[in-house]
Amino acid sequence: MTIDPRILSLKDEVKAWRRDFHMHPEIGYEVHRTAGIVAEKLRAFGCDEVLEGIGKTGVVGLIHGRNGPGGRVVGLRADMDALPISEETNLPHASKISGKMHACGHDGHTATLLGAAKFLASTREFEGSVAVIFQPAEEGGAGGKAMVDDGMMDRFKIIEVYGMHNMPGMAAGAFAMCPGPIMAAADQFIIQIEGRGAHAAQPHQGIDPVLIGGHLLTALQSIASRNADPLKSVVVSTTMFHAGTAFNIIPQRAELTGTVRTLEAEMRDLAEGRMRDIVAGLARMFGAEITLDYQRGYPATVNAARETRYAAAAARAVAGDAQVNDDAAPLMGGEDFSYMLEARPGSYVFIGNGETAGLHHPAYDFNDDILPAGMQYWAEIARARTAANAAG
Repeated sequence: MTIDPRILSLKDEVKAWRRDFHMHPEIGYEVHRTAGIVAEKLRAFGCDEVLEGIGKTGVVGLIHGRNGPGGRVVGLRADMDALPISEETNLPHASKISGKMHACGHDGHTATLLGAAKFLASTREFEGSVAVIFQPAEEGGAGGKAMVDDGMMDRFKIIEVYGMHNMPGMAAGAFAMCPGPIMAAADQFIIQIEGRGAHAAQPHQGIDPVLIGGHLLTALQSIASRNADPLKSVVVSTTMFHAGTAFNIIPQRAELTGTVRTLEAEMRDLAEGRMRDIVAGLARMFGAEITLDYQRGYPATVNAARETRYAAAAARAVAGDAQVNDDAAPLMGGEDFSYMLEARPGSYVFIGNGETAGLHHPAYDFNDDILPAGMQYWAEIARARTAANAAG
């Protein structure tokens, strides 16, 4: 692994920032403390412009290269928000806020990009400019979309944008990416079944929403197994089924909720269309009223092929060929960096967190040993992609 000694010298300082963020997690757009610290540090580093309040509580710092303003502007993004999970690590830097923790490593992402910003602002060993993007509300709040809708890309003249996320179970400091979809579109559904309540001993007098819900559970699985191309990914998961109040009552109503994950727009349309057909068909078959509320969430995170080649080259400069997989399998989780990639070409990569607890687990913690590799990756992207001839 090749790490600039000047970046290595920042590790302890950046680790302290990371652990402070970890002890003070904030949810969604309510990242006021975190965003305030980020903005304060960016100004102290000597960033040429620092703008707060983008996408409600997002922060962007602009750092000009050796030639001053002008030239190519490349965006580097980190997310700042935590999760509503009670921490179970018993670490000295464990969350001080009950029911909230950094269980996805956004504390590490924020600290890594802050460290890179300090290095880039102090050295200016690149052309063009770098926009360091600190985003709120990745965990379900679409903060990435909010920042794009606030005009971030045009205001800072960003032409490419890059993101990075830690990955437990992958070798610490290794990198993985792929061209095309790397994360799935994340939709959710709520199905309401209105039957007719009855005594459980007289089911013929009712319309049983529990029975109908059971048929729905099975029928929805036919979308992936019998409607989708076997070579294309579709996940339909019913995760909640609520009905009934007593053992001897057929309830009046039931509710099923869940999620649909797809990598391609045509499969997303197929899944929603087939779900609507199944709901309508079962309503007719059982004589019940069934409504479907299908909510489209984050779109698929789609890496541009050219920019992913550049990301892989930057990763190899940090970790070496053996520690970079540029043809990794996509994941079916969702990520709102997708909105930034819809606005500008770029690439989203994973950096290994080592053998730690998984993401969104109460025993998870970001691996501070990968902070230098992450900072070096951002520095490599900045140097390579802001160069005047980088478009070639």
